[in-house]
Amino acid sequence: MKFLGIDYGTKRIGVAVSDVNGTLATPREIVMNDADVLKKFGEIIAKENISEIVIGESVDFSGKLNALSGRIEVFILELTEKFGLPIHKQKEFLTSVEARRGSVGKAEQSQSQAHSKVKQIKSGRADAKAAAIILQRYLDKINKK
Repeated sequence: MKFLGIDYGTKRIGVAVSDVNGTLATPREIVMNDADVLKKFGEIIAKENISEIVIGESVDFSGKLNALSGRIEVFILELTEKFGLPIHKQKEFLTSVEARRGSVGKAEQSQSQAHSKVKQIKSGRADAKAAAIILQRYLDKINKK
């Protein structure tokens, strides 16, 4: 059984996929959050033979749902209507920060502000890594049972 992990963002959505045993999450790609987002997810779900979806549940510093959580709920409804797959929420807290911290080396930190395209690419990689962190936390939780 393969899982799809999602780190939802208003501009970009990070995507991760598990192995066939549902034990290891791997960052996969970034999907632009635009009019074609459901079409792109359909392609990923079909290509990867996805059985279930895990999406990060956005919370604030006190652990309460934040402003983004409403948009995530709408996205969950759209995914459910379009694909009919089980969708699980996994609390996410600072996963994007954690992903960026793990992906930025000293040479990358010294890049000038003029390299905005490079920064966008790195940020996108961090979105996919954040999706993998969310998915891995969920997989670890269900595999402990």
